Order: sequence, then structure tokens, then C-alpha cells
Amino acid sequence: MADDSKATDVGARYAQALFDLAVETKALTAIEADLAALKVMVSESQDLRTLLASPRFSAEDKAKGLEAVAKRAKMNPTTVRFLGVLAQNRRTAALAGVIRAFEGLAAAHRGLVAAEVVTAVPLTPAQTRDLTAALRQALGQDPQISARVDPAILGGLRVKVGSRLYDASLKSKLDSLKFALKRA
Repeated sequence: MADDSKATDVGARYAQALFDLAVETKALTAIEADLAALKVMVSESQDLRTLLASPRFSAEDKAKGLEAVAKRAKMNPTTVRFLGVLAQNRRTAALAGVIRAFEGLAAAHRGLVAAEVVTAVPLTPAQTRDLTAALRQALGQDPQISARVDPAILGGLRVKVGSRLYDASLKSKLDSLKFALKRA
């Protein structure tokens, strides 16, 4: 758990640096789109995930691989350079944390609040609309929802906004029941 916290801290620092550069160069929208596309690429490509996480690849190999992916996707030159720096500094394993933190910074910059939603199955458009409305009412701000699927939660959902976690997953309810039965 501590290692995940360190990765998140590293990701947040790199995200802040990239965000500041994106605002300064007036490329926020382009870089945000690049990172969203990269997030999808990573989620869909086992080879890319292996390249990012495996210590078997040198920093140079990771930099070349990321540069090739970024150039093929016609990403902003700042994004391409950033990915090179991330690889050279041996921080590619923190890329998911960088993207998450950058999304939060960009959302806050636009007056939105970032909400990470985890569900057992993909949300329908109607469920997404209802969730957005419920979060808007609860938070008093417009949420920018980042959804991901994790079948391990069995059902329900988890919503993380900042440091707050709202856990209405079936797994967490079953774990609570199991704990209560052990105590009885």
C-alpha cells in the first residue's frame, strides 16, 4: 500500500509539472486529449502495459517505444517530450497516476471536480447521466467522471472524489457482513 502512495505522489508531481507547462504553452486541451488517448491505449494493449511496467526494458527502450506510440498517434510535441522525460527518469510505471492527477488538475482548472467511478459492469448512458446529476447535487460542483470497470467489486459502485471514497459496492457490503458474523 505504501508503494502505491509513493507512485501516486510521484505521479502527482509529474502531472503538476506537465499541467503547468500545458497552461504556459496554451496546449492544455491538446495535452489533455493526448493523455486521454494514451490512457485508452494502455488499457487496450498488454504489450504497452508490459513496456511501461517491466524492469526488463531499459529507460532508452521505454523512451523509444513511448515516442513511437506518441508520434504515431500525432500527439502534441510537449506530450512526446514529457513521455521521453518520464521514461528517462525511470518513472513509466507511474504513468497511470500521472494521467489521473493531470485529469484532476485540468478539471479543477475548468471549475469541475474529478470523480473516479468504479463499477462491476460498464455504466449505460442513462446511468452516467443519473450519477452525474447525483454527484452535482452532493458536491455542489459539476463532476468530471472518469469511469472504469472492475468485476471484483461484484456490483454497485465506488466513487472517489479527492481523498473521499464512497463505497457502495456489493463486495464491501459482503465484507462488512462477514466481519459482523465473525464477531457474533
